[in-house]
Amino acid sequence: MERLSEYRIMWVLVFFDLPTETKKERKAYTDFRKKLVKDGFSMFQFSIYLRHCSSSENMEVHIKRVKRALPEKGSVGILTITDKQFGSMELFYGPKEQPKAPVSQQLELF
Repeated sequence: MERLSEYRIMWVLVFFDLPTETKKERKAYTDFRKKLVKDGFSMFQFSIYLRHCSSSENMEVHIKRVKRALPEKGSVGILTITDKQFGSMELFYGPKEQPKAPVSQQLELF
């Protein structure tokens, strides 16, 4: 058996922007999202789901499933990266400190 390496282990990221204006569109959005979750994808951000795959062959199986589940409308992107690349991602959580606004002078009118 081939040794697992951070270059052989893959991550599949699915990005999507789907319309949700009509009831039919909302159902298509919900169905697509449910199929991703059923196939082992986890929400990374609101419209970004990801899945760990042990090999490129395993990755291809999951990509085919995503393609079969594509809704009629909207845009969907699929990105694959190695575990090594995924590990070099920088993530930031929580509010970013904002510089304080300069204090303006209050003018008094009499």
